[in-house]
Amino acid sequence: MSATETEIKLALPPRDAAALAARLMRVPALARATPVREHLVSLYHDTPAQDLLRQRVALRLRREGPGGAGARWLQTLKTAGDTTSALSQRGEWEMPVAGPALELHRLEGTPWPAMDPDGVLAAALQPCFTTDFVRTRWRVRVRGGAVVEVALDVGAVTATVDGAAHATPLCELELELLQGPPEALLALARRIARHVPVLPLAASKAARGYALLHPPASPAVEAQPPALKRGMTVAQVAERVLQEPFHQFCANLFALQQGSDAPEVVHQARVGWRRLRSLARLFAPACAARPAPAAAALAPLLQSLGHLRDLDVARTQTLPALAAHYAQGGARQAAAWAAAQAALDAAADQARAQTRAALHRPAVGAALLAWQDWLHGWALAAQGECGVDACASDALAGAPARHWVRKRVQRLVRRLGAALKTAGDDEGLHHARILAKRLRYGSTSLAPLLPRRMGRHRGAAEQWQERLGAQRDWAQAAALVAGCGGDAAVVAFLRGAALGRGWDPLRDAARR
Repeated sequence: MSATETEIKLALPPRDAAALAARLMRVPALARATPVREHLVSLYHDTPAQDLLRQRVALRLRREGPGGAGARWLQTLKTAGDTTSALSQRGEWEMPVAGPALELHRLEGTPWPAMDPDGVLAAALQPCFTTDFVRTRWRVRVRGGAVVEVALDVGAVTATVDGAAHATPLCELELELLQGPPEALLALARRIARHVPVLPLAASKAARGYALLHPPASPAVEAQPPALKRGMTVAQVAERVLQEPFHQFCANLFALQQGSDAPEVVHQARVGWRRLRSLARLFAPACAARPAPAAAALAPLLQSLGHLRDLDVARTQTLPALAAHYAQGGARQAAAWAAAQAALDAAADQARAQTRAALHRPAVGAALLAWQDWLHGWALAAQGECGVDACASDALAGAPARHWVRKRVQRLVRRLGAALKTAGDDEGLHHARILAKRLRYGSTSLAPLLPRRMGRHRGAAEQWQERLGAQRDWAQAAALVAGCGGDAAVVAFLRGAALGRGWDPLRDAARR
């Protein structure tokens, strides 16, 4: 029985699992270890009202090996860890049981008795979903004496909803720390990422099972700024504020990798990345000796996401909004417009495939794990474990955050005001739009630490961002239709519409 589990989860492309396993066998860190393969089936339990989910607890029965009299059964209780990070520490209590039935009396010494003192939850427990996968695991001893179990899990999560079975594939790596510091997990993960395409993954198997029972309205993960308290230090605020957009970015990349075609997934992935970069810039003076990782390895992915987003906006927003106006010219105009719409749809399908291909480059996963490692440094600083080599100034990292973040946000307010006053061309407007985004992201994420009057600056930043963004979107639609070989009259109409909104697409194209 263990009381703490420290692990990092990494998603793998769901296709070609056998090829991925073969590539893992050749990773130098794993090649020296003997792999062990086993078939695992887990049955998760909860009440009909899903009280355990609300308390962020998972309770499962796991069968190891084939069914029958020789099967080994384990009962496991897990409590919540940090759900916004691929690197998590959470409570875990595991024990053997006689067979495929819960033995709740074995949970003495765990949080369960306090959760269910009168036995009401125990009486209502029932199976709710299943995981069924083949696990290939390696026990690895890494430099410094740390010991890590690396597990490749390939299978599915299945749940029955209204009599119908629903499933989602499992193809992931779990690196569990058996001995040593958490940094050993990140170091080994980065070594593996040089050879295999991975994505940091915060969602547990249980979370994906519950998502089958209660599918979200949208697969996209939107911003959810964390709760902040006024007495927090700069490092404590930075850790929470920076971890959340990183999770937003990775979670939407995971949805895209798993096959989601929803335009909002692409949009929220880009929002997550921009929020992360903007907030990293805001907190940079607090840790100048340990700057944020370079983004060069992510450039192909980010460019692909940007192009795909431009296509999605043009085909789902800009063209549909103008279609009726152009079609008034008659059947020929309507046909030309429909052809332009179809060309954009086809281009978006191709761009989406290219974006997924970019996710399969090992360099992307390695770069994301470099960011995860950097964020872990902030976690150490928040716990008071950041030394002089890691932080530019322990005094600053440990200082109260409230006054410091106010000064940083007010500086953005002044810079945006100056940029709007002097923006006389497309370059100036583009710069103002970037500053408006940075002010919006910073003031929203840090709102609990800012005075209420900052709300009007946030509102103004949102208005400027949306206004300048709308102008660019209309210009982009004209350029994209032209690039797809669209009818010249349709392109001219779109350019005229963009000019009517105060944006010259020709100058914009020349600037890019």
